[in-house]
Amino acid sequence: MPLHVPPAPAPALRSVLTALSSPTAVREARTPSLLRAQGPVAAELPLPVHVLDRVTAEGVSATRLAGWRFLIRSDERAVAAAETMLTPDGWAFSHFFEGPYITSTERALRQAETMPQPYQPRLLSVPSLYMLTLWLHEDCTADGAAGHPAATDLLVPLAPAPPGIAAHRPHRVAELLPVLTHRATPPRLLGSPA
Repeated sequence: MPLHVPPAPAPALRSVLTALSSPTAVREARTPSLLRAQGPVAAELPLPVHVLDRVTAEGVSATRLAGWRFLIRSDERAVAAAETMLTPDGWAFSHFFEGPYITSTERALRQAETMPQPYQPRLLSVPSLYMLTLWLHEDCTADGAAGHPAATDLLVPLAPAPPGIAAHRPHRVAELLPVLTHRATPPRLLGSPA
């Protein structure tokens, strides 16, 4: 089934396109792949980036929208990504970057396109575990900038995933959240109050 990519805010896309057309922004990006890109580059696949700030013992998650990420394509492959952030003046370009999450995101998106059910793709970051997942939201008509993971949504950990969590293996939120809760909760020290 095709993925239903939510539209990015127009100012977020404009800020990325402006940065891509700026030789200074590209040169200062410290992304060798973007610097070596031959021919035109394009900003594609805008994905809202949500951050999972905490996971409670009940499994209820608190998330917040942190920005929008665009894959930067050159010659039919992603060479980098551009990130935007919300400022008091609206959406603004934040930075370019590259690394393993770029190819891992592409792989997870291709994998999601082969699933029988349509999904709305998002990214979900779990900073306490240094983990990034492709969040496949079941409600394709939802506002991509809002909401929380539903129990039946899928999370696909991107590589590199934390030890003990398999990258590119889809998990229902209801199955993965208890694992994340256990992992993100620091162990009690001996002698500390309960």
